[in-house]
This record gives sequence, C-alpha cells and structure tokens, in this order.
Amino acid sequence: AGVQISPVTENAIVANRPWWERYQPISYLLETRSGSEQDFANMVRRCNVLGVRVYVDIVFNHMAGGDGTVVGTAGSTAQPNNKDYPAVPYSYFDFHASCSINNYNDAREVRNCELVGLKDLDQSKDWVQQRVVDFMNKLLDFGVAGFRVDAAKHMWPSDLKTIFQRLNNLSTAHGFLSNARPFIYQEVIDMGGEAVSKYEYVNLGFVTEFRYSASISRVFRGKDDLRWLINWGPEWGFMPSERALVFVDNHDNQRGHGAGGSDILNYKNPRQYKMATAFMLAYPFGIARVMSSFDFNDPDQGPPTTDGIHTRSPVINVDNLCNGGWICEHRWLPIYNMVTFRNVVGRQTPVRNWWDNGKNQVAFCRGNKGFIAFNGDSYDLNRTVATCLPSGTYCD
Repeated sequence: AGVQISPVTENAIVANRPWWERYQPISYLLETRSGSEQDFANMVRRCNVLGVRVYVDIVFNHMAGGDGTVVGTAGSTAQPNNKDYPAVPYSYFDFHASCSINNYNDAREVRNCELVGLKDLDQSKDWVQQRVVDFMNKLLDFGVAGFRVDAAKHMWPSDLKTIFQRLNNLSTAHGFLSNARPFIYQEVIDMGGEAVSKYEYVNLGFVTEFRYSASISRVFRGKDDLRWLINWGPEWGFMPSERALVFVDNHDNQRGHGAGGSDILNYKNPRQYKMATAFMLAYPFGIARVMSSFDFNDPDQGPPTTDGIHTRSPVINVDNLCNGGWICEHRWLPIYNMVTFRNVVGRQTPVRNWWDNGKNQVAFCRGNKGFIAFNGDSYDLNRTVATCLPSGTYCD
C-alpha cells in the first residue's frame, strides 16, 4: 500500500489560500500548511513501520509566479518577476527566458516557456540539477518510496533522465531492500495530437495515463457502452500496461482543470464513481491510484482548516467514513473492498469468461480468484453466468 501526498516544499502564500498554492514553490524547505519538517519525518516513519509507502508529489519544473515580494509558508521571500528565490538559492540565470505557452504543437515552447506564468527552471543547468537532486535525496533519506513528478510534460526527458539517475537508492534504514530504486511516475497529459508524447517518458518510469481517466468516465456516464470495455487497454489509445499509472480522477481534473473536461467523474457522482473505480480495480491494467478528496464547491477552494491556515485532519466516524470536510473516497466500502479484491487477484491473473448483454451489463472472472458484474443499464441484471469460483455462497 502507498499514499501520494501533496507537495512538501515551502510555497508562496496566495490570497484566499487556494489548493494550488502548494504547486508554487519558493524554496525547498519542508514547511507547508500541512506541517513542519519534523512532522513530515514523523509521518513517513510511522507509515513505513506499518508498510504504507509514501510518494511525494514533487514540483521542480518551475518556481512560483506573482508580483512584487512573495512570502512563503516558512517565512522565506522571493521576487518572481526578477526570478530571485534566495532561499534555494535560484537567480535569473537558472531559468529559461520568459515566454508564454500558446502552441502545444511546438515541443520547445511547451518545455522552455512558462506554464500559466510560473517561472520555468532550466533543468539542463548543473546548479539546478544539483539543487533538485539534493532535495529529492533528502526526501529519500527520510524514507519516501518515490515521486509523482509534476509537470513532467514541460521538462525535457534527457534532463529528467540525468536527474533520476543521480538519485540515491531507497533507505534501508526504513525497511527497503538493498539497491531498491525510487518508484517514479510522471505527469504527462497526452490526449493525442500534440508535439509532446507520453511515449517519450516511458523509459524513465511510469506515466500518468489521462486518456484512461477520460475514457472510463465517459463509459460510466453512459456516453459509451460498457460492452466496449472487453478490449480495455492499448486499443483505447493507452500506453502499455507496464508503464501506465491509471486513475478515475485526480486533484486537477476532478475540478475541471487538466484533461477530460466535464466528462470526468468525481465524488459528486457517487454511484457512477464507485462503479468506475471498481472497474479500474477489477481489471488488470496499469498501476491504479485511488483518489481521496476534500469537499469543494469552488474549484479553487483549499482544504479544511482549523484556523483558516493550518490543514484540519479528517475526523473518522464509527462507520469508518470521514467528515470534517473530507471525503475520503478510499474509505467508501465498495472502493475499500475492491482494493482487497485487486490485492487478492493480483496484476497478472487474466480476464476470463467475459459476458455482456450487448449494451451496459457486463461480467467477467479474474482467473479462478475473482468475479465481478456491472449493471450500467436502467433495468435489473438477471442472468446465470459462470463465475469461475469454487462452489459456495458469496456475498456482494
């Protein structure tokens, strides 16, 4: 088991404290509204003791934007307009020249210009590489198991390769095997038809498959028939399973940012969302990531707080669900149970005995270890099908 956590670096404090301020670093100090460096170290240690691995969402494509002097969550200051971040330190010479990304058919523009005004670091420079490698190795020393690389699409694969090769092995002091390497998955939004391709990154690690998110949401919204899921995989335009990090929604597209638009399912569509997540966990494709959210009405809204600043911890009810402004989809009983299903059937057990009604009712086995059925139609599914399971009485 593992958990992906929000960016851990000191970020610029933005008016009204939106969630996305965490993606605007001004230093590599471990101080955010989630807590201090000591809090972080304690969390990672406690998770590792219980066999829960921690994957850090890491931001090194850029530094924070903003006008004038920007103040961070650890009290550091920066002047983005001058590309001056003294708490790292980075200066004007560590960045690409300022330009906007307007043409996604130009790979150079996508990778060397500024994403929504964020100051674009030049990862080909030795000084920048060393700062990033030092920071990532510090996190590895704390016991993290790997990284989600934010905005990898906006960095050159050759620079990422150099950085990744310089990372330390995982820490044996935290229970990892000798010579174990960090697990890396890269955020590359590629829906097809652009200059930058997800396939440029598959030799470096796993890659986020955003077409999976958009496609599974369309199916369980009723815009495509469930029967077409019989060939779920590369035939749908996905990268190979052995390099795909898959999900129903993420922190961006559940809010309408990023890829997929209004098709993307989230916790506000609970029935379809549970079905889509169950299918993701039942079908052997990619490494699956389950979302765990906080409630929002405004797409910029930040997490629940104790005082308007510091993040409030979830409250766990007697039924094992959350409140206090947290959704905790991973605790929803169908999703919780489907994680167990996936762990039991494994990643290699093949799909057998696919059945469908030619529309939106489907069922299949995973070898002789698991069976699942889905009803996306508005009428009951009443059918005798082979379950491939040992004789017995099973509960839903």
